[in-house]
Amino acid sequence: MAAASASAPASTPASTPAGPAPAIIASRGEFIDVLCALRRGHVLVHAGDHAGGWVVDGAAVYTSHEPLLRYELVQEFENPEGFEHVRYFRLSRRGRDFASRAVAAWRERPLLERLMVRLVG
Repeated sequence: MAAASASAPASTPASTPAGPAPAIIASRGEFIDVLCALRRGHVLVHAGDHAGGWVVDGAAVYTSHEPLLRYELVQEFENPEGFEHVRYFRLSRRGRDFASRAVAAWRERPLLERLMVRLVG
C-alpha cells in the first residue's frame, strides 16, 4: 500500500500547469470612474450581494469594489442617517493618495487608449 501511494504523482504547484492569472482590476474604466466619484466625496454603498448591490453616485459597481476592499483603499464608516443592514464606505487615506495618482495617470493617457480600455476592460 505504501508503494502504491509513493508511486502516485504528487500534485504540487510546480507540477500543475499555470493558467493566466486573474486580472487585479477586471474593469479599469469602472475602477477609474469609482475612484473619481469617491474623490469627489461620494460614498460607496453595499446594499446586498446581488448584482447591482454595490453602488456609487447612483451607478451600479460590478467589480471595482473587490480591489478597493482588498487593498484597503476604502474604509467602512457608520452612517447614522443610513439604512439598517446597508454598509457605507469612503476612501481611506491610502485610497485618497492612490486615487490622486491613478486619476492623474489616467488623464495623461491618450483619448483613444482610454476609449479602448473602456471597450475591452
